[in-house]
Amino acid sequence: MEPRKRHVFLLWMLVCAGSTQAIEPISTSIAVGMAAALTGFLASYQNIFYYFHECCRPEWISFNSSGLKVDLEQKLFGQHIASRIVLKALTGFMNNAQPKKPLVLSLHGSTGTGKNFVSQIIAENIYKEGMDSSFVHVFTSELHFPHASKIDTYKSQLQQWIKGNVTNCGRSMFIFDEMDKMHPGLIDSIKPYLEYYDKVDGVCYRKAIFIFLSNAGGESITQIALDFWRAGQDRQTIDLKDLEVPLSLSVFNNKQSGLWHTSLIDKNLVDYFVPFLPLEHKHIVQCALAEMEAKGMVKNHEVADQLARDLVYFPKAERVFSVKGCKTIESKLDYYT
Repeated sequence: MEPRKRHVFLLWMLVCAGSTQAIEPISTSIAVGMAAALTGFLASYQNIFYYFHECCRPEWISFNSSGLKVDLEQKLFGQHIASRIVLKALTGFMNNAQPKKPLVLSLHGSTGTGKNFVSQIIAENIYKEGMDSSFVHVFTSELHFPHASKIDTYKSQLQQWIKGNVTNCGRSMFIFDEMDKMHPGLIDSIKPYLEYYDKVDGVCYRKAIFIFLSNAGGESITQIALDFWRAGQDRQTIDLKDLEVPLSLSVFNNKQSGLWHTSLIDKNLVDYFVPFLPLEHKHIVQCALAEMEAKGMVKNHEVADQLARDLVYFPKAERVFSVKGCKTIESKLDYYT
C-alpha cells in the first residue's frame, strides 16, 4: 500500500473505531500526543473524506488526454475517422474552462463496430471510476423507455433525471444507447439543456457530455465504404467529409430512429456525427488478439485468423465486411481455445 494511502487508512480506522474502551489503556500523555498528531494530520488533509467517497472534484474527475489517445490508437480497430474526431472533440472540450454549450456526440455505425467501446474509453479517461462512476449515466431505449403510450411521462422523467444529476455535478456524462429504437420526439425534451444558455432554471449544463449511440445511418456508412473498396481505394482515404452530410441526412430522415426530424439536428446542437466503418477480416483478427490479451492468454494468430474466417461477411459474394463486427468475439473465443 502506498505511504499516503496507508496513513489515511490508519487515520480512518482510528476515527471510525474511536470508542472510549478502545483508548482506555493508553496513558494520558500518549493520548494527548496522539490528539495533537491527529489534529495536525487533519489540518493537512482537510478533504480526507473525499479520498474515500467519489465526489465531483478533480481527485475523481480529471481528463487524461494522453491516455485517451493511446487507448484509441491501441484498442479501437479500423476506425481512423472516429478516433480522430473523438480525440479532438474531447480534448478541445475538456481543456476549455468555459465551454459555450455541452458536448454532444452522435455515434453511428453497424453492430460491433465499437460505439459502446468508445463510450467506455471516454469514461475511463475522464472519471476515476470509469463506467462505474456515479456521474456516468446510461439510458437504454428498450429498458428505460419501452412504451410509446408513456412518452409524455418519459419526457418529464428524463428532464428531471438530467437536471438532478447535473445539479449534483456539472461534469456529468449521459449515454443514450439504442437511439435507433427510441420513440421519435422523446429526445427533443432535453433540447434546452443542449443549447447555448448560461443556465436553465438556475442550472448550468455547459460542462456536461451527451453521447448518442445508434445503428441508424449504418447502411449509408457501409455503402460509402463499399464504394471505396470496389473502386480500389484504400480504406484510410475515407474522410469525414465523405460521410458527414449523407450520415446526418440519413439519420434525420429515418422514421425508425429516435433522431427522426429532431430539433437537435435541425438546430445544429449535435457537435459531431461520428461514423463507425464496417469491420474487415483483419480488424476481426485484431479484436480476437486483443481479447486474448485481456483474458491473460498467449496471443495465437492462427486461432484469431480461424475465428475471423468463420464469421459471416457481406456482400455474400465478396465477403468484405463482418456482419456482427467484433461483438461476438469474446463468447466465440472460448470455443476456439
